[in-house]
Amino acid sequence: MKTSLSRFLAPLAAFAVAASLTACGGSDEPSSSSDPITVWMHPVIADQPASTAYWAQIEKDFEAANAGTDVKIELVPWENRDQKLATAFSGGKGPDIVLLNPDQVPQYVKNGSLAPVDKVLEPAKSSFLSPAVDALTVDGKVYAAPIYHTVTTTMYNKKLLDKAGITTPPQTWDEIKAAAPKLKAAGVATLDYSALPAATLNLNFYPLLWQAGGSVFSEDGKKAAFNQAPGVEALTFLTTLFNQGAIPKSALSKGNVVADAALGKQEVAMGFNNSPADAAVAATAWGADNVVIGLPLKNKKQVGFGTPGGLAINAASKNIAGAEKFISFMTDPKQLISIGTASGFLSPRTDAKIPAKDAQAEKFAAALEYAYPGEPNPAARQVMSLLAVELQAALSGKKTPQQALDDAAKQADDLLSRQR
Repeated sequence: MKTSLSRFLAPLAAFAVAASLTACGGSDEPSSSSDPITVWMHPVIADQPASTAYWAQIEKDFEAANAGTDVKIELVPWENRDQKLATAFSGGKGPDIVLLNPDQVPQYVKNGSLAPVDKVLEPAKSSFLSPAVDALTVDGKVYAAPIYHTVTTTMYNKKLLDKAGITTPPQTWDEIKAAAPKLKAAGVATLDYSALPAATLNLNFYPLLWQAGGSVFSEDGKKAAFNQAPGVEALTFLTTLFNQGAIPKSALSKGNVVADAALGKQEVAMGFNNSPADAAVAATAWGADNVVIGLPLKNKKQVGFGTPGGLAINAASKNIAGAEKFISFMTDPKQLISIGTASGFLSPRTDAKIPAKDAQAEKFAAALEYAYPGEPNPAARQVMSLLAVELQAALSGKKTPQQALDDAAKQADDLLSRQR
């Protein structure tokens, strides 16, 4: 997607949350290189034992390379991470370093919680993918250093498509609509979807909104835009498929998972926002020969979700110098290749290519061209929560698509107006 991120980063309103207390503005205590560094790391490596072992080794390798600097990496779940981090920051107990996505960064920048990392990135900044750095930049300063890049795209079950007599996997919305009756006749649903309100919209509704040519926010970031014509088109597309049985009824209570869900259990023929980890799960459940990876879906635009994960520094850290050392260590090509290999994600550096282990990995790498990191806004996460509830109301038939989106937009506009 070619849309510039700069329009979403134009002067953002102050973010009035509890996390704006004194801890976020910087500590009055002097920084000391002897203070230990605490890192909050989310499970970017899906296999828990492998994740634990990987980060334990990173601790050892960093400390061996930086004598006298102690680092402790705490593995923190994805769930409720914003609430936990805001609470920690407001209590002055936040980590020195935390892993953030682009849509989380603006809110913490505006309340003074983050220190810029430009100094760390500057020596090798030209080696990083520009979109990855831009996505983590606010008002000209970089606030998180990319250590990996996610990408999601379409995944098909060849066995189910063959059963329905579909030889070419659906690649556009119209082709999905055409395939739905054939798949229904074969006894399976067409499209996987996650309508659980707790599921991130970056992995369900937003890619469809962008494919329809829409956006979450207005150009100045001060109002909701998802209730305009593209949003209505996207939600109508979903509700029509759902009412036809082309989206499983279980979608209403499903999160962004494959294992033990309709897609993993071969009850639905395709997903449109799947990751390399999802493909690995599918290969085990379906058989590797039945897993087909395609490019992101296309409607008015062809776009999928993909985002850099970046390490950010708490502005109140007592050891910013040590935190910068750790980030410098983690953004070295050697470490980027190691984390990419362990996680299945891609590298944010052009000089740190992760070897594709198979044809599927090559397909995901090809999808990176269409990856869009979302629309950063200090209220992005709150707006997402408001909209998710209304999307489920539309899918369950309680509201029309236009009504659901208008109701969500009214709430979002009220929220955004209070942050100016």
